[in-house]
Amino acid sequence: ITITSDIIVGFPGETEEDFEDTLDIIKRARFDMIYSFIYSRRVGTPAASMETQIPRAVQNARFDRLLELQNQIALEKNEELVGKTLRVLSEGESKGNRNVFVARTEGNKIVHFIDDTGESKGKFVKVKITRAEPFLLHGELLK
Repeated sequence: ITITSDIIVGFPGETEEDFEDTLDIIKRARFDMIYSFIYSRRVGTPAASMETQIPRAVQNARFDRLLELQNQIALEKNEELVGKTLRVLSEGESKGNRNVFVARTEGNKIVHFIDDTGESKGKFVKVKITRAEPFLLHGELLK
């Protein structure tokens, strides 16, 4: 199972304690990935007129701390996959290198691997994971 979440940082009224609680749940939940955003005021929305707007510098600092924590967790989780063989769906060539193919695991993690023949495109293939980054796995196509 892959667990993800959406998190907005710096919403009006967010206290340092609120933010620390957010970091705590990230530590405990150990999300594979989060989609995180800094709150930005939108004219005409109820939040835009709230008097408890968070200064941009505070929002940015909190966002950086959030990403640092999540990147660490994502890397740890992906490193657990190194050495394992995964069934992935090959989407085809990457934009930067025609020999590097992009695939997705059942949990939607991105995997890069070399396919000299190009025969994997659109197919489920097995890839042995050789290296991990926070949001990317690298592997070797098994034939």
